[in-house]
Amino acid sequence: MLRALPRALRLRRPWMSPGARGCAAHASTRTPEIQVQALTGPNQGITEILMNRPHARNALGNVFVSELLEALAQLREDQQVRVLLFRSAVKGVFCAGADLKERERMSAAEVGTFVQRLRGLMSEIAAFPAPTIAAMDGFALGGGLELALACDLRIAASSAVMGLIETTRGLLPGAGGTQRLPRCLGVALAKELIFTGRRLNGVQAHELGLVNHAVAQNEEGDAAYHRALALAQEILPQAPIAVRLGKVAIDRGMEVDIASGMAIEHMCYAQPETHRTHGCFTE
Repeated sequence: MLRALPRALRLRRPWMSPGARGCAAHASTRTPEIQVQALTGPNQGITEILMNRPHARNALGNVFVSELLEALAQLREDQQVRVLLFRSAVKGVFCAGADLKERERMSAAEVGTFVQRLRGLMSEIAAFPAPTIAAMDGFALGGGLELALACDLRIAASSAVMGLIETTRGLLPGAGGTQRLPRCLGVALAKELIFTGRRLNGVQAHELGLVNHAVAQNEEGDAAYHRALALAQEILPQAPIAVRLGKVAIDRGMEVDIASGMAIEHMCYAQPETHRTHGCFTE
């Protein structure tokens, strides 16, 4: 199915962007905004993407987006990645959305190009072949919630705050929010949340079905991460190819009528890899 990366290219330690790797002096002065860590031991197969832009509350700036796109491009080719978990290194924040300060310095044409890059980023996350989980331990506003919506599963701390708040700033969700939120919650509720720019805490989001689980926040501020890790551990023992094909069948099937969706399910089920996996799995 997927070609594994050569061992030398697999990401076993925090990853740095090519620009940062190319200059030792620069690398010593700038911490990568996106770091990747493949877990080991009983958690082998779980890879974490750590968002680390504290001065801007993990806002989606040009460097942040570029580093995240490159990390995803490398990881999607690695069969060792069984679950991809998005988390924040900034306490109290998941992702604060688009970097509006950067946006103010852009021309109209540059804004259009950047928004298109954001849409592409969210599409890359949504199309990632392995299951993806967003661990939301803090604010996830605007583009931050759109990033979480692009993930397969979402875990929120009770104290997390999330919403597509763009209408409160004279803007429109532009990185998939108008499409993924109604697919998640239904059209009427998605319209209500976008029209009002309402903010929800983790408990309210869980009640609406926006997140899979809501957990009480702990003193360290990483309760959602630990619940997300536990969920990833539940996925790990399952047959990896079957899990990936299940994701394809669900995602593609949701875009078509049910008859076409059943045909997609049949095609996924008929993949030879599924039956070889089943034989090994039942043994």
